[in-house]
Formats: sequence, structure tokens, C-alpha cells
Amino acid sequence: MKIKNILPILLFLVSFSFYAQSDKDEKREKIKAYKVSFLTTELELTSTEAEKFWPIYNTYDDKQFELRHDKMKMYLRKLDDDNINILSEKDAATLLAQIESTDKELYLLREKYMTNLKKVLSAKKILKLKKSEDDFNRKLLKQYRDKAAKKE
Repeated sequence: MKIKNILPILLFLVSFSFYAQSDKDEKREKIKAYKVSFLTTELELTSTEAEKFWPIYNTYDDKQFELRHDKMKMYLRKLDDDNINILSEKDAATLLAQIESTDKELYLLREKYMTNLKKVLSAKKILKLKKSEDDFNRKLLKQYRDKAAKKE
């Protein structure tokens, strides 16, 4: 995975973790509900498509959140400048292997997700989903920034 693809994801996760520090579960559920509403509107799913789509989407979303949030958060702690400087080469190689393993898990999860989506949605709607998710993430990040700017 290219660094230009990873950086926005990491920035989103870091900003999301700051946003969701208090009442994490409640805020995550609110965001999830907002995302469902947003995607439903954007995708214009039929009732048949929605019935098949949401279980696939929710399973994927939960698993990728778990991988990104839990594992990547641990990696980011270990990648702190002070920690990198005291890591032995062996420990650094182990951490790098763990990061690569998580990246591979995310890739395989995304591949399975796409295979399952193709059984339910047209290619055009899958592309629309991708665009809608990106739009949602930008909108969420903007709301977070606006909220942070008001506190200053």
C-alpha cells in the first residue's frame, strides 16, 4: 500500500480517536448512524439491495475498524520518535512485520468485501459507494476541524 494511501487513513483515525475520546461507544454509534443515513441517501438502494448490502457492509466496517483502530493505534504508539530510537533492529523488524501483516489482513478483507459487494450491487453503485464514503469522511473531518476551531 502506498504511503499516499495510508496517510489520509492514519490522519482520519488519529482525528477520529481524538474526537471519540469521551463516550467513545456513544459517539461511534452516532457517527455510524449518520454514515448509514448518508450512504443510504447517496446510494439510492432498492429495498432488496439494502437488505443484502447492509449486513455485508456492517461486517466489513466493523472488522476494518477493529484492525485499523486497535492494531494501528498500537503501532503508532511504538512509532513515537523516542520509542523508535530505543528499538533494537530485531524489534524494529518484528514491528515492521506486524504492520505488513495488518496491511495484508486489510487488503484481504477489502478483497473479500468487494467480491461480496459485486454479488449484490452493480459496478456503478460500488463506485458510487466508494465516492460516498470518501465524501462522508471529508465531511466528518471538516465537522471535527470546525468544532476544534470553535474551541480555540
